[in-house]
Amino acid sequence: MSDGSPSQVLVTGGVGFIGRRVVRTLLDADHQVTVVDRQKFPDERVQSVVGDLCDPAVVGEAVGEHKDVVIHLAAVTSVLKSMEDPAGTYKLNVEVTFNLLEQSRRHGVRTFLLASTNAVTGDVGSATISEQIPLRPLTPYGATKAAGEMLLCSYAGSYGMAGAALRFANVYGPGMEAKDSFVPRLMRAARNGTGVQIYGDGTQIRDLVHVDDIVSGIMTAWKAGHNGPLILGSGESVTVNDILAAARAVTGAEIPAEHIPAKAGEMPAVIVDISAARALGYEPRVDLKAGIATVWPEFSEQTK
Repeated sequence: MSDGSPSQVLVTGGVGFIGRRVVRTLLDADHQVTVVDRQKFPDERVQSVVGDLCDPAVVGEAVGEHKDVVIHLAAVTSVLKSMEDPAGTYKLNVEVTFNLLEQSRRHGVRTFLLASTNAVTGDVGSATISEQIPLRPLTPYGATKAAGEMLLCSYAGSYGMAGAALRFANVYGPGMEAKDSFVPRLMRAARNGTGVQIYGDGTQIRDLVHVDDIVSGIMTAWKAGHNGPLILGSGESVTVNDILAAARAVTGAEIPAEHIPAKAGEMPAVIVDISAARALGYEPRVDLKAGIATVWPEFSEQTK
């Protein structure tokens, strides 16, 4: 990609929330795209491999021959689900990542981009999270992503591929209808005239980053040939109460809040340093209120 020529790109989880935006960006740039997911990608320009990535044969078919880049997005992404099913989380987040890396090694893939998370660092209190913070994950989700990062680091070091572990902050944006994270819960509450539950007093700090900025960050890391971890976020820390206020402003709904005890694994603060990504040319452009305004239409137009 550095010379501007089209590449053969495999996107795992390409039918998902982030994956769909990544694939369309790749197509707009004239790359040849293969998607592996449990359902077919709805665009005939994309080669679809339909199947379960836990099946090594599906991984082998997906990587195949002549791939230049793997963008690995498929994963268990829920902290709570990882705590309910740590074995299943390990299988998808670690075993599948290993199998993809091994097939990539065998077939000469030059670049491997892994969707990771700042949860690999665990609870650092109110400290700012940088790429240099030691990995001390609190949950199976964070631990399996840390394991994936270590595997990627070892393959990049041993076999010469560029390996970037992209640590996403809390991603939101259009296409979240089926998600159960905080922003879509707010949108459903606004549409239905109901309230939301908030863990604790709502002063927990988060970094919400729009999906279009995440896609930009992925492309920036690939173009730069980045190796190692890279934090992608908005660079703006907001409280849960701030997110609620933005949702109320955008939707015009009251959205009553019920405060409940925080669950295990909830971090009191996620404050990230995106200076390393900015040094590569990454610059988030969507602020919180404008971002929520891109999410609301998909919910407001649905039947209650």
